[in-house]
Amino acid sequence: MISCMGTGINMFAVSHKTVFVVDHCPYMAESSRQQVECDILTKSRAQGMIPLAPISKSLWTCAVECSMEYCRILYDVYPTGKLVNYVVSDSEFHSLNGWRQEDQSTQELMSALAAIGPPNPQEDPECCSILHGLVAAVESLCSITEYQHEARKALMETADRVANRGRIICLTNAKSDTHVRMLEDCVHETIQEQNKLAAGSDRLMPIQQCELVLVHVYPQGDDTLVSDRAKKEISNVLISEVHSVRAGRHLASKLNMLVQHHFDLASTTITNIPMKEEQHANTSANYDVELLHHRDAHMEFFKSGDLHMAGSTSRDSGLKETVTLKWCTPRTNSVELHYCTGAYRISPVDVNSRPSSCLTNFLLNGRSVLLEQPRKSGSKVISHMLSCHGGEIFLHVLNSTRSTLEDPPSISEGCGGRVTDYRITDFGEFMRENRLTPFPESSGRDSSGKFPSDRAKAQLERHTRYWPMIISQTTIFNMQAVVPLANLIVKESLTEEDVLTCQKTVYNLVDMERKNDPLPISTVGSRGKGPKRDEQYRIMWNELETLVKAHVNTSERHQRVLECISACRSKPAEEEDRKKRGRKREDKEDKAEKNGKEDDKSWQDSERLKGPQDKEEQPESEIIKDSPDSPEPLNKKPRLTEEVQVPEKAKGPVSLLSMWTSRITAVNSRKHQEFAGRISSVNNKVELYQHLKDENGMDAHENGKATR
Repeated sequence: MISCMGTGINMFAVSHKTVFVVDHCPYMAESSRQQVECDILTKSRAQGMIPLAPISKSLWTCAVECSMEYCRILYDVYPTGKLVNYVVSDSEFHSLNGWRQEDQSTQELMSALAAIGPPNPQEDPECCSILHGLVAAVESLCSITEYQHEARKALMETADRVANRGRIICLTNAKSDTHVRMLEDCVHETIQEQNKLAAGSDRLMPIQQCELVLVHVYPQGDDTLVSDRAKKEISNVLISEVHSVRAGRHLASKLNMLVQHHFDLASTTITNIPMKEEQHANTSANYDVELLHHRDAHMEFFKSGDLHMAGSTSRDSGLKETVTLKWCTPRTNSVELHYCTGAYRISPVDVNSRPSSCLTNFLLNGRSVLLEQPRKSGSKVISHMLSCHGGEIFLHVLNSTRSTLEDPPSISEGCGGRVTDYRITDFGEFMRENRLTPFPESSGRDSSGKFPSDRAKAQLERHTRYWPMIISQTTIFNMQAVVPLANLIVKESLTEEDVLTCQKTVYNLVDMERKNDPLPISTVGSRGKGPKRDEQYRIMWNELETLVKAHVNTSERHQRVLECISACRSKPAEEEDRKKRGRKREDKEDKAEKNGKEDDKSWQDSERLKGPQDKEEQPESEIIKDSPDSPEPLNKKPRLTEEVQVPEKAKGPVSLLSMWTSRITAVNSRKHQEFAGRISSVNNKVELYQHLKDENGMDAHENGKATR
C-alpha cells in the first residue's frame, strides 16, 4: 500500500498533463514576415521563365508547426505517461483530442487541425477570444486520466492522495502587459470555480498545481508590446510565466528549449558522421545530428565532471547547450553485447533534414553505432551507443568507468598517478583520531563557549597543519622515537608532563645522533647510497623544527618544546670541528673506494683462496693491525708478495685477470718441486735435446726438424 501510494504521488507531476491552447482568431492570419524561398531551380531554369516569389507563413501556421514539433519530441521520448490535450480557440473552443492514450499521436492532431483550417481574416474579431480556450483548458485539467483512475482504484480509501497537476501552454498574440494580466486572472478565477465543482464530484479532481506558460507571438520587424517575465506565483495553485517571441525560427527554438525544460531532456550532438554525397556518389562528407533524450543519459558525465559542452547562442532563444559525442568508425552489430547502465529513447531535433533521416534509417536497419567522447589526448573513451529495438531508437549508456562489481581500484590509479608510497596506515589512524560522533543538542556550548562542531573543526585543523602524505617525503613520521612528540604537539594544551615527554624525545634524538645511528631516510628516486649520516640528521632536525613551529603559537608550553629543539641543535665548536674532520675522512674513503673498487674485490677473493700456511709465510709488514691508539686505516690498495710478478704499470691499469693469474701462479709454485729445466733456464727458455748435441757433436735441429 505504501509503495503504491508513493508511486501514484510521484508519477503525476506537472508534466503528466499538458494543454496546448492555440489562438485561432483573425489576427493570427497575419504574415510572420519570415520569407521562405520557393525558387530552388536557379541553375536549370529555362530562359524567360519568371522566378517564383518567396512566401511567408502566417502566425497561425508558425504556432501550429512549433506546437506539433513540441508534441512530436514528447511522444518520441515518452510514448506513454505524458499526455497532451490540444485546444483551438476562436469564437468558441475546439478540443482536438482527449486524455486517452490512443488519442496521443501527431497524426491524430494533424488530421484534426486540417479539419479546423486556417483562421478567417474576415471574421469579426470581437466575437473571437483566447479566453474560451483557456477556460476549456482548466476544465480539461480537472478531468481524470486513465493513469490517475488506476492509481485511485489501487489506493482505494486514500484515493484523495493522488496528485492532480498540469501545465497550460498558450500561443497567442497579446495586446499588452495588461492584456496578459487579464488572461492570468481569468485562469486563476476559473481554477477556483472548477475546484469547487470537483470537490463534490467523483468524476473530477481538484487542481493542486497549474503552470501557465503564455507565449506572445508577433511578426518579425514589429516591436513587441509584451515583456518577458520569469515564473511568478499568482496564488498557491497557479504559477505563470511570459515569453515574447518573434514568429518563425525564433518561436521554434523557444518551444524546443521549453520542451527540454518541461520534461527534463538534454541534447547530444553526434559529430563526424560519414555520409555519401548525392551529387558525387564516390565521395563522402561529415555531418552533425542533434538528438534529444532524457537528461539521465548524461548522468555519468555530471558525476565525473568530464562534460564536453558545445553551445549555440541566439538573441531570442538564449544559450542552447548540447553534449558533443563523436561517431566511432568501428561500427558494431546489434548481436554484440555491451555492458549498458541505461537506455533512453531519442528524438532528432531537425527530423526532416537529410543527415537526421540517413542516421535514423541506418539505425532502423538493425545497425548500431558506438559514440566516443572527444579528447585532445589519451586513449578514446566509448561512452554511448545508438541502437534500435522494436522499431524505436535508443541511446545506450555504456559503462566507461569502473564498475561497482569490480575490486576497489589500486592506489596508483588515483590522482597521484604512479605514487604508491602513501602513508595509508598513518592515515587510518588519523581518521580514527578525528571521528565525529552524535552530540546531544541540549548540551550546547562547552566552558569555552564553543560548539562541539567548532571544536572538531579546530582539532582537524591542528592535526593537518603539517601532515606529509607520502612516506618518502618525511623522516620523523617514519621514526618510532618521534611518535610521542608528534602525538603531543598537536594538542590544544600541554601539561608539564607532556613538555617533559617532548624534551625526553628530543634528548633521545640527540643521543642517536651522537651514536651515529642510522635514520630511515628514503632513497627513492636518488642514485647511490643517499645523503651522508650528517646530512640525514640535518634533514631530520629541520623537519622536526617545521612540525613544532606549526604549533608554536598554540601555547607557552609549545614554545618551550621549540626552545629545547633549538638549544639541542646549537652544537659547541669542538663538536663541529669533529664533524668536519669526520666528513673529510668520509670523502677520502669514498674516493679511495671508488678508485680501488675492482682491485679490492680481487684482493678479497685471493685472500679467501689462500691457505693457513700462506698466511703464516706472509711478511709481518703486510698484516695491518687494528689498535685503538692508531687512526682508522684508509682503504689502500693491498701490496702483493714479492713472488707475485706484477705486470708493468706503464702499460695501463692492472686487470683483474692479470692479478688473478699472478696470484695463482705464486701459490702453486710453492706447492710442488720445481721443474729441473725451469731451474737451469735462461730468461725462462731452455734448449731441448742438449745431450744429443753433446754426444754427436752436432746441432740438435736440422732444417727445422729434430734428428734421431
